[in-house]
Amino acid sequence: MSRSKRKWDHIRYALATGQEQKAGFEDITFIHQSLPNCSLDEIKLDTKIGGLSVSSPIFINAMTGGGGERTLQINRDLAIVAEKMGMAISVGSQMAALKDPAEAKTYQIVRKENPNGMVIGNLGSEATVDQAKAAIQMIEANALQIHLNVVQELTMPEGDRDFSSALLRIENIVKGANVPILVKEVGFGMNKEAVEQLFSIGVSAVDIGGFGGTNFARIENNRRKSTLAFFDEWGIPTTVSIAEAKATSKQGAVLASGGIQTSLEIAKAIALGADGVGVAGYFLKILMKEGVDTLVEELHVIHEELKMMMTALGAKNLKELQNAQIIISGKTYHWLNERNIDTKKYSQR
Repeated sequence: MSRSKRKWDHIRYALATGQEQKAGFEDITFIHQSLPNCSLDEIKLDTKIGGLSVSSPIFINAMTGGGGERTLQINRDLAIVAEKMGMAISVGSQMAALKDPAEAKTYQIVRKENPNGMVIGNLGSEATVDQAKAAIQMIEANALQIHLNVVQELTMPEGDRDFSSALLRIENIVKGANVPILVKEVGFGMNKEAVEQLFSIGVSAVDIGGFGGTNFARIENNRRKSTLAFFDEWGIPTTVSIAEAKATSKQGAVLASGGIQTSLEIAKAIALGADGVGVAGYFLKILMKEGVDTLVEELHVIHEELKMMMTALGAKNLKELQNAQIIISGKTYHWLNERNIDTKKYSQR
């Protein structure tokens, strides 16, 4: 099967499969503040992603590219949305364009439609330093996202089977690239040990890509003759993975993604410690069904709702929202306690 057809299969199956809704946000509850001492007009949503300033903590996460004209149109529309909203946007894996230069235009359209915005490139952990530099140059990327997708590759009929030396390759890219390097999971979550290793080699940010959103094991199983059903429920839920990432001794930005759809889930992710929140499948579904204008309207609503919640919590900016008091219960509480991560610090701060 051609890489182009596989890219389109991923989009088609992602839309058909939908979101898992197992990210764990039902386990997170804000402690109400009766005296927030705050005004809606005071709320600021600007933040930094990978050391780069953006006007919104929400970014359009990696989805597509390399699938011909259909993916070019999707990336064009997403870039228009990002430009209108002042949001960062990440393209899908650029390896398709490195192997077939004719596909480069399906990624370059993002920079063309969003000339002054924050655009994040994307490659897998198999990439070399030269490939990383080429991907950055291709779209004039402000940062480069290296994705980790071991379970997806193992489930993919034509996927990779060798994942040795991935950390070393990422370290070489960190040293050889001239932009911040972000590392992202694709829906199976990261534990604190992996995050600590990544920060120790100079990675600027991790996107934990937790379990609970688009399930790439399920997608790849739909493409197999004999399924690997045990991978369908494999992974660390998004809420757990954010807390795990924040429990490391090393410092770096933590980005949250994986089944996040609503303003409340975005607020909870930030309260758990996320510096930014990536959304992919939910935005793609709106775009494909209802178009650019509807997605822009939805994003305006999400931003306004986020500001209202921050006002109710007395959090004038995202740093203050990261310190909002929350109660952690259910499976998230159990997991974190088993991993010796103190949940009381979230309710007592």
